Amino acid sequence: MLFPTLKKLYRVSIWAIMDIAVLVKQTVDMDQIKLNDENEPIMDNLPLKMDILSKNAVEAAVQLKEKYGGKVTGIIFGTERSTSTMKEAYAMGVDEGTVIKGYKKSDPMVTAGVIAEELRKAKYDIIILGDQSSDSYSGLMAGLIASELEINVITNAINIEIKDNTADITVESENEDVTVETDLPAVVSVAQEINEPRLPKVMQIMMAGKKNINIVDGNPKYEDDTKIISDKAPDSQRKKIIYEDGKGIDEIAKILKVVK
Repeated sequence: MLFPTLKKLYRVSIWAIMDIAVLVKQTVDMDQIKLNDENEPIMDNLPLKMDILSKNAVEAAVQLKEKYGGKVTGIIFGTERSTSTMKEAYAMGVDEGTVIKGYKKSDPMVTAGVIAEELRKAKYDIIILGDQSSDSYSGLMAGLIASELEINVITNAINIEIKDNTADITVESENEDVTVETDLPAVVSVAQEINEPRLPKVMQIMMAGKKNINIVDGNPKYEDDTKIISDKAPDSQRKKIIYEDGKGIDEIAKILKVVK
């Protein structure tokens, strides 16, 4: 019985030093966006918050730490205003964090290059992020960062299990869920179905406000060649049709049938 006990202790000692990175996206509150007379979004002075899927990513990272031991480092490519979002990540269980300044609606290639440069400063076992962001829905970031770091990437994950130097990742697909094995380190983007993000308690929020945040300048390795040509909401016009006689019932029934 001695050998299994030693084996168990050995596994614990490995994951006690597990380093987990979680990439956090800060976005404007989409519910607060209004349009000007030309149907263009008014983006000035909008409140900022952690992106929805970033909350799932933070929760996934913290759950791995709680299950296997180790440390979670949060990384945001944003501005000095991003410290509020990092404090929210702290309250959820992130241990330390870095805000990289210089984000200006950069294209995915620029963003991936900046974040990858920060990730190279440490040896992370797993890098977790949201599968997409609510402001662009490009879904490109995981693959681009993995390409920069020359490591494996798994996307749309709904479960993560660590086994020695590998991970079993369950991926949500259209027909059935598939579990794949990948060597570590790896980049894993998570779907919203992976978990229900925790709500920090008041004490956790207060303690998060006192923690230090490392703020650094971003050094893009690529030029931002992306230009937004147009950013307008589609015209929304409603037809007001009034039927004043009984024949209108048949017409209304036809319309409802088409809509259905």
